[in-house]
Amino acid sequence: MHYKQNSTKAKSLIDNYRHKGLRQNLVTTLRRKGIQDEKVLHAISIIPRHFMLDKAFADWAYRDMAFPIDAEQTISMPYTVALQSQLLSIDPEDKVLEVGTGSGYQAAVLFHMGAKVYTIERQRKLFDKTSDLLVDMKMQGIRTLYGDGYEGAPRFAPFDKIVVTAGASVFPDKLLEQLKIGGIMVIPSGNSQKQVMMRYIKLAIGSCKKENHGPCAFVPMLGGVE
Repeated sequence: MHYKQNSTKAKSLIDNYRHKGLRQNLVTTLRRKGIQDEKVLHAISIIPRHFMLDKAFADWAYRDMAFPIDAEQTISMPYTVALQSQLLSIDPEDKVLEVGTGSGYQAAVLFHMGAKVYTIERQRKLFDKTSDLLVDMKMQGIRTLYGDGYEGAPRFAPFDKIVVTAGASVFPDKLLEQLKIGGIMVIPSGNSQKQVMMRYIKLAIGSCKKENHGPCAFVPMLGGVE
């Protein structure tokens, strides 16, 4: 597992008044859909999601839609990111492990909510690209890790919260082991035909409270690295 620290190139990132207005409209949409956590909504109101998309999709960046990114992955729709973030119940300085860095959007939301974020990506191309982008966006505090998400990040465990941004057909036991007692894990569970958003609250070693938060759709969670 590798930790990326420094950007290899500077980028010209422009966030204008139009983008900011579109983000406020997105926040209004998310409120209507039931997102109530003000820390989540504030983070979404300030993060330039269009930086994380291909230029072809930039004009649509603040619609509540998912879009394709590199390595046949997707950036989740903002509502899904907001829901997972809300279910984590982030407290200041929480140590959070994200499995599936992707575009970096979920990690950025958690970072702006005050979490100490560790995020794992198995696709080398995405790991390099997103690590650089997060530094360019002045979010050097996010630790990006290249590795197998099923293995977690035992070097940095235990974690207060864990979020998985891919659908797990096989439950990742090692992640639960790396969660503190009293910690929360939010994970899509199921196969490509049917997935549900699950929240696990770790009550003791070998004991969890399980909550079903409704249907969802994610790319599959895969083991190993590429």
